[in-house]
Amino acid sequence: MTQHSATVAPEVKAAPETVTAAFEDFMQAFEAFKEVNDRRLDEIEQKMTGDVVTREKLDRINKAMDEQKQQMDQLQLKKLRPPLGKSGGDCTPQAAEHKAAFETYIRRGDETALRELEAKAFSSGTGADGGYLVPAETDSEIGRRLSAVSPIRSLATVRQVSGTVLRKPFALSGLASGWVAETAARPQTASAELAELSFPTMELYAMPAATQALLDDAAVDIEAWISSEVDMAFAEQEGTAFVSGNGVNKPKGFLDYAAVADSAWTWGSLGYRATGAAGAFAASGPSDVLIDTVYALKAGHRQNGQFVMNRKTQASIRKFKDADGNYLWAPPSGPGQKATLIGFPVTEAEDMPDIAASSLSIAFGDFAAGYLVVDRTGVRVLRDPYSAKPYVLFYTTKRVGGGVQNFEAIKLVKFAVN
Repeated sequence: MTQHSATVAPEVKAAPETVTAAFEDFMQAFEAFKEVNDRRLDEIEQKMTGDVVTREKLDRINKAMDEQKQQMDQLQLKKLRPPLGKSGGDCTPQAAEHKAAFETYIRRGDETALRELEAKAFSSGTGADGGYLVPAETDSEIGRRLSAVSPIRSLATVRQVSGTVLRKPFALSGLASGWVAETAARPQTASAELAELSFPTMELYAMPAATQALLDDAAVDIEAWISSEVDMAFAEQEGTAFVSGNGVNKPKGFLDYAAVADSAWTWGSLGYRATGAAGAFAASGPSDVLIDTVYALKAGHRQNGQFVMNRKTQASIRKFKDADGNYLWAPPSGPGQKATLIGFPVTEAEDMPDIAASSLSIAFGDFAAGYLVVDRTGVRVLRDPYSAKPYVLFYTTKRVGGGVQNFEAIKLVKFAVN
């Protein structure tokens, strides 16, 4: 019977109160993970198979690490949340007046003060346009929290627009040049080839409900409540759309573009490297495809490259070692930092597909250069006290678009033979 050491799989304890405490728990779990995985590899080498107890313990540790990483991310998110009260944000008289008018509208449905402000400013965000613009501090609060919980948004370039569509010219090739003798004729060179990319913004909405008792409670920060209700709903929808959205009434995700073998790559598609096995990494040299994918990017993009995958894929990759026995996956170097794979940061995006036959479960690239998120200025709120009595509905809308802007900057890993 196989004898096991006293290593015990770490359990997720009561939620730690600080990011530092969560990071220490995570690092303890990683040390236990390495010990148990090393034992599993020794068993495979000696017996050609791993012990069932060892495999189960490794799976428990993997799960515990994922849960501890989630706790750490949540604590980090709390640190990023600025105060929404009257002491924070823009303290100008105009901002304070707008905030007070907006709160009156939210609590009692009284539009008088907002209409007066809009008449002064010749604002286009009127009730006839479908709602009133929320105060600046609330709008920016939603944006910051989305950046923290929507991973692709935090990696991509974000542009603010005032219209419905952003058109972006892109040079497919630079100016032509050539060498000539000192007295030779200078023939005209070819001009740069330009393409125009279009990024329409689509309407993203949420409709939280409140009782009149909640609105009458002066102790409740109504703006903070709207932000907390809306931001997570928006982030979940955005995160999915930026990865796999089909571009119909939503942004176009990078996985919805045509994917071709990197050797046959052309502009307008994303290149991929195949693992060599259907629905799995190759049995021999499984990590080779990761290195090939990294070096499929040009050097200018590679230096800003990041891996994007979900937690299940990351759990599989944690077990990989190089020829010297070093783990390719490394834990974060400190609280608030990212784990790394082959020296490049890893971003965990749950909207990435699980490993399956022909799945594109891993992306690597310079997402700031490769993917563009377009935000139309302003979040709008329409108060509706009639449709769901006795509740008051707050129809909150934001216009968002997105798509690939540089097809050279992102590469994919396909779990297929070729």
